Amino acid sequence: MELHCHNDLGMAVACSVAGVKGVIDAGVDAYINATINGMGERAGNADLVSIILAITKSSGLAGRYQLDSKINLSKAWEIAKYASYAFGVEIPINQVAVGANAFAHESGIHADGALKDRRNYELFDYEELGRGDPEIIDTGRMITTGEYSGIKGFRNVYEKLEIEFKNDAEAEKILELVRYANVHTQKPLTSRELRFIASYPEVARKILTVTP
Repeated sequence: MELHCHNDLGMAVACSVAGVKGVIDAGVDAYINATINGMGERAGNADLVSIILAITKSSGLAGRYQLDSKINLSKAWEIAKYASYAFGVEIPINQVAVGANAFAHESGIHADGALKDRRNYELFDYEELGRGDPEIIDTGRMITTGEYSGIKGFRNVYEKLEIEFKNDAEAEKILELVRYANVHTQKPLTSRELRFIASYPEVARKILTVTP
């Protein structure tokens, strides 16, 4: 059975989880239509990460139900950030697991309790979601790559990513792909996109809808 819940009443995840529980308990496989960061029709649809966490971490549900073996929760943070970037919609600060406040503790007793034992206030670990890696934030001059990038600025960006090119010809080849990718997305490329193009230029060339 397939479930498709809207979040008009703020219960898309709860209704989805309750629905699949009843279906599976009755002996039938269930599928939930889910979205990244809960984005969707009107007030949104069921959030994928919230659903996975509800089924795997909730008391009474954890360990009782088998999810698809291909689910990899460690990609949650990366996917949430990319969806936010791609759609131009910021992740809500209180978004389950991936919001800025999901693992934030301010009051004295909360901070003390979380430092002594994270399970006092955290039902799951941020590492499980792929969170915790340091992020590089430029606070001074910033050189970006895009449609009008020159080779010097382009090399500067890739040097920050610790990627070097064998020669100018290789650099020019990657720069051409970066320019086309930028024209296609109409957004500055992320560090992961830049790394992908440099590592798999022929694959990048094939997936771009604009043919170089």
